[in-house]
Amino acid sequence: MEKMEEDKKKKQVTCYLLFCVSTAVIGSLQFGYNTGVINAPAEKLKTFVRNVTLERSGEPMKDDTVTLVWSFAVAVFSVGGMIGSFCVGAFVNKFGRRKAMLINNILALIGGGLMGFSNLCRSFEMLIFGRLVIGLFCGLCTGLSPMYIGELAPTALRGAFGTLHQLGVVIGILVAQVFGLESLLGSHTLWPLLLALTILPALLQCAMLLLCPESPRHLLINLNQEEEARQALVRLRGYEDVSEDINEMKEEGRKMAMEKKVTIPELFRSPAYRQPIIIAIVLQLSQQLSGINAVFYYSTDIFSKAGVSEPIYATIGAGVVNTVFTVVSLFLVDRAGRRTLHIIGLTGMAVSALLMTISIELIPKNQSLSYLAIVAVFAFVASFEMGPGPIPWFIAAELFEQGPRPAAIAVAGCSNWTSNFLVGLLFPKLEALCGSYVFIIFVVFLVFFIIFTYFRVPETKGRTFEDIARGFNSTASGPSPPPQEGEVTLPVSPTTEKVPMVDFPPVERSQNGLPSA
Repeated sequence: MEKMEEDKKKKQVTCYLLFCVSTAVIGSLQFGYNTGVINAPAEKLKTFVRNVTLERSGEPMKDDTVTLVWSFAVAVFSVGGMIGSFCVGAFVNKFGRRKAMLINNILALIGGGLMGFSNLCRSFEMLIFGRLVIGLFCGLCTGLSPMYIGELAPTALRGAFGTLHQLGVVIGILVAQVFGLESLLGSHTLWPLLLALTILPALLQCAMLLLCPESPRHLLINLNQEEEARQALVRLRGYEDVSEDINEMKEEGRKMAMEKKVTIPELFRSPAYRQPIIIAIVLQLSQQLSGINAVFYYSTDIFSKAGVSEPIYATIGAGVVNTVFTVVSLFLVDRAGRRTLHIIGLTGMAVSALLMTISIELIPKNQSLSYLAIVAVFAFVASFEMGPGPIPWFIAAELFEQGPRPAAIAVAGCSNWTSNFLVGLLFPKLEALCGSYVFIIFVVFLVFFIIFTYFRVPETKGRTFEDIARGFNSTASGPSPPPQEGEVTLPVSPTTEKVPMVDFPPVERSQNGLPSA
C-alpha cells in the first residue's frame, strides 16, 4: 500500500509543472508552424518574386530562375536549422536552459519581422534572410524544448512529457495549414501576415518563461545551487520531500565532476558514449528517411487522383490524423515503452508505403484503388506519430547524463535537420525519375531501421538518467559480474523493473527469437 502511494506521488502532475512544460512546448509549436507555413502561399510568393524583379529591371524573371529562388527560400530554412541545432550545446552551457529559450525568441522576432515587411519593402531577399533566421531559431527550439521538458519531468512520466514536443510540432503544422487557406491568411495580400505570425507565440513564450524556473538539474549539477534546485523541485513536484531527486542529481553531479568536459568529438571517441550517440543519430535519421515529408508532398496529388475536389482539405485531414495519433502515443509511450512503439510505428509505415506504391501505380487501371491510396496515406501518418515522430526527439536526452547531454542533443538534432534538408532537396528529382516507385526507397530504409531498433536500441522506460548511462558504461568497460549469455542488463533502481539492454556485438537468441534471459 505504501509502495502504491509512493508510485502515485511520483506520477503526480502539478498545475505549475504543466504550465512550465506548456511554455517550453510553444517552441515546438513554432518549429511546426514555420515548417508548414511556407507551403500554402507558394504560388503567391513566386508571383511576388516575379513582380519585384519586373519592378526593378523592367523584365520578368524566367520561370526556371523563379523556381530556383523559391527552392532556395525553402531550403535555407533547413540550413538555418542545421546551424541552430548544432549550437544548442554551447548555447545552453553558456546561458542555461531557461535563459537560452528567452534569448532564442529574439531570433523569432527578427525573422518574423523580416518576412512580414518583405512585401512592404518590395524585397524577396528579406524573405529569404528571414527564413534563414527563423531556421536558426527553430534549430535551437528542437534542442532546447525537449531538453528542458526532459529535465523537468518526473522519471515515471518522462516519456509522456517528451511526446509533448512532437505534439507541439504537429499542432503547429496543422495551424499553419488552416491559416494558410485562401479564405484566411493565404491570400495575395495577407501572406506577409501569415509568415510574420510567428512573432506572437514568441512574445507569449517570453512572458511565460519569466514565471518558470531554471532546470533543477542545471541549477544543482552545473551551477551547484542546491537550495534553488530544491525550491524549484518542490514547486514542480507538489510535495516537500524531493530528497530522492536531489540525491540522484548529486550522484550524477559527482560522477560528472570526475570526468572531463564532453565535447562533440569525445562523443564518438569514448566507448561509453559511442553506442548511445550512434543510437540517437540513427533514430533521428529514421524519422526523416521514413518518407513522412515525401508523403505529405505527394498527398495532394494522391487526393486529386482519388477525385477529391478540394485536396487541400484532405491534406488538412491528414494533419488532424497526425495530431490525434500523437496524443495516442502520449498515453502509450510510458506503458508500451519507447522501443516497442518505435518498431510498431516503423512497421506500420513500411506496410502503408508498400500499399501506397501498389495502389497509386494501379489507379489508372482500377479507379477504386484510389481509396486504398488515401487509407494508406492516413495509416502512414498515424504510424509515424506512434513512434518515429515523437520518440527520436526525447530519447536522445534520455540516453545521456547531464555532462554529455547538450553535445549529444546538438549532434542528434543536426543529423535530423541535415537529413530533412537532403530529403527536401532530392525527393522531387527522385519522384520525377521513379514515379510512385519512389516510396520503395523509403520501404528499404524503414526495414533497416526496424532491424536496427530491434537489435540495438535499449528500452529506457522508467529509468533514471544515471541508470541508463551506467548501462552503457558497463557495456563499454565490461560489466562485473558478467551478464547472462547474449544480453547486457541495465542496473536498476529499487522502484523499476529489469529491462534487457541490447548491445552492439552479435547476440545469441533463444528459440522464440528474443534475447535469452
